[in-house]
Amino acid sequence: MNNIKRQLTIYLSLVWILASISPVLAINKPDVMLAKVFHSSVDVTEYWISEKLDGVRARWDGHRFISRGGTIINAPDWFVEGFPVIPLDGELWAGRGEYQQTVSIVRTLKPHIGWKKVSFMVFDLPAHQGDFSARVAVMQSMSEQNPSLYLGFIAQFQVASEESLTRHLKTVTDQGGEGLMLHHKAGIYRSGRSKDLLKLKPFTEAEAIVLDYRKGKGQFTGKMGAIKVRSAAGKVFFIGSGFTHQQREKPPAIGSVISFRHQGVTDSGIPRFAVFLRVRDEP
Repeated sequence: MNNIKRQLTIYLSLVWILASISPVLAINKPDVMLAKVFHSSVDVTEYWISEKLDGVRARWDGHRFISRGGTIINAPDWFVEGFPVIPLDGELWAGRGEYQQTVSIVRTLKPHIGWKKVSFMVFDLPAHQGDFSARVAVMQSMSEQNPSLYLGFIAQFQVASEESLTRHLKTVTDQGGEGLMLHHKAGIYRSGRSKDLLKLKPFTEAEAIVLDYRKGKGQFTGKMGAIKVRSAAGKVFFIGSGFTHQQREKPPAIGSVISFRHQGVTDSGIPRFAVFLRVRDEP
């Protein structure tokens, strides 16, 4: 009997722990506007520019936060005090280079004091019917009248040339930022990927030694799915994107040195979003 009680106690404890960290699904996923990748043919003078924050994308629906995937994010009541009762699109953000800390704070079901490190940084008004320039004007007005300590509005600015845009990108990334976002002045908020919203991020190229392979699944069944590599810093990880079908059939040889690109590193030093480029000896 004592053994049964002990097992029941352990089970209930596990249930409580899982309940404290498990996400709660919203009824509907928010219809968010998604960015395409910036390309050099863009006339940058037709866009508003802002810093791309490395946070957790969220929709404030006027009463609560909902993640892009449809999960309810439970913020403390004191965090959202003074928030407007209109939809806001933005990032829950704890600062440059603090993405993993932000995720750790906002994914917990029970609100806690850690939210004091986070701000909700707004970059768009999804229910507003005007173009983006009109929405910028409204956001600037809201920013001036903002009574909340935890609600912010991402600065929007304009540039006169692509050279100026490049300088701004360098300034942001030199300070630990992720990149820039470009909103077309005449763009209307719509769900899905849109040419009216572009993202511009720098890439870092690096090299690694191929250690092993991981088998492919689905469309890559019978082929290489990813290569296991070790970077110059000694970090071991997998690269599964950037390969042609021919390269998956005949992957880089074990022991060969490959070049890849990535977008920064995690807290543990693993390259983020690594993409295969070439075997080093290839042109």
